[in-house]
Amino acid sequence: MRSFDGTKIKVKTEGFTVKSTMKNYVVEGPPAAGAFKERPARPTSFRKFYERGDFPIALEHDGKGNRIAWKVEIEKLDYHHYLPLFFDGLCETSHPYEFFARQGVHDMLEHGGSKILPVIPQLVIPIKNALNTRNRQVISTTLKVLQHLVVSGEMVGEALVPYYRQILPILNLFKNMNKNSGDGIDYSQQKRENIGDLIHETLEVFERYGGENAFLNIKYMVPTYESCLLK
Repeated sequence: MRSFDGTKIKVKTEGFTVKSTMKNYVVEGPPAAGAFKERPARPTSFRKFYERGDFPIALEHDGKGNRIAWKVEIEKLDYHHYLPLFFDGLCETSHPYEFFARQGVHDMLEHGGSKILPVIPQLVIPIKNALNTRNRQVISTTLKVLQHLVVSGEMVGEALVPYYRQILPILNLFKNMNKNSGDGIDYSQQKRENIGDLIHETLEVFERYGGENAFLNIKYMVPTYESCLLK
């Protein structure tokens, strides 16, 4: 190498090697996509109605714990009005909203019978909103509700099939989320709070009660799902 006046200059260099390049550059991995990151839930209509005292419910204590005391017969409730509101409350995680919404849904599904099927289209958005929070507690609660919903009345499982595209994407995302406790005891399995196991149970219930088109529609949204009826 020569200077401006033409004299030779000795320059010590390592050349264009990977080693020399890495001294000047640090390669960082891509940022986390945040697919599993919890998303804050919007204020629910359930909370607003509860705080206004619009629900015919009260908290009752007995030897088995807390339960809802209904001020009217559940069978006489307007399911088109109340059931979507209680489903909307599945996004709640704080007391007493979470308790009343979860228990209220199960009580209404237990006594609803033929009143449930016509309300299915109104339940899809609240179910989707609850699952999209990515909150593990909310997902666990919603999966148990879905299992109860499917068996709550005739044709309910089949009525849900057209809505798999709204319901199943989050299930496909979290289906492999199982806790590895090593030599310890996984207490979440005893409480049925293991997300991966609950998703598998829910998909099997969907297939069993969803009719002849259920499996193909589940397989389309959850490609790794294997039929529980064709084994």
